[in-house]
Amino acid sequence: MPPEARSLLVVDDDDTYRARLVRAFVRRGFAVQGAPDADAALAVARAIRLELAVVDLRLPGRSGLDVVRELKAIDPRTSVVVLTGYGSIATALEAVRRGATHYVSKPADVDDILAAFARADAPAEPASIEHEVPSLARAEWEHINRVLADCGGNISQAARLLGIQRRSLQRKLAKYPVPR
Repeated sequence: MPPEARSLLVVDDDDTYRARLVRAFVRRGFAVQGAPDADAALAVARAIRLELAVVDLRLPGRSGLDVVRELKAIDPRTSVVVLTGYGSIATALEAVRRGATHYVSKPADVDDILAAFARADAPAEPASIEHEVPSLARAEWEHINRVLADCGGNISQAARLLGIQRRSLQRKLAKYPVPR
């Protein structure tokens, strides 16, 4: 590894995905550490100076948004990209508010993540008001899947929280994701 290798932390509770990202970043010349949860990530951040961090939004115990805030508190120069399989405008805004430089939806590969870091380092362009607003059906689909994930996959509990019949929820879940 060259002495000028940039330090990078990958925080994801999916062992396979995390290991794949770590290997890919190492092949590109980064000095990479992996962490399965918030506590391990913060321990690494306190031990070494991190230049870059890739943080999954959903972690066991504490949220990835909390990790972003604490990484920025440890070293404000750390550039953080948030990954998630449950992308929404609200969580993207919250991630940026807490200090993330960018937000990438899963499945994301190393090239997508590096492009997000590059966009964060690029000079600011004039603000563009254009953005893709999800359809109402897509927003409903994302919300249902987010609630189901929060319930640990328990359909009965998710149906109660959503205020719909269990069978209706099962029918909605049987459909493919709605295009944006």
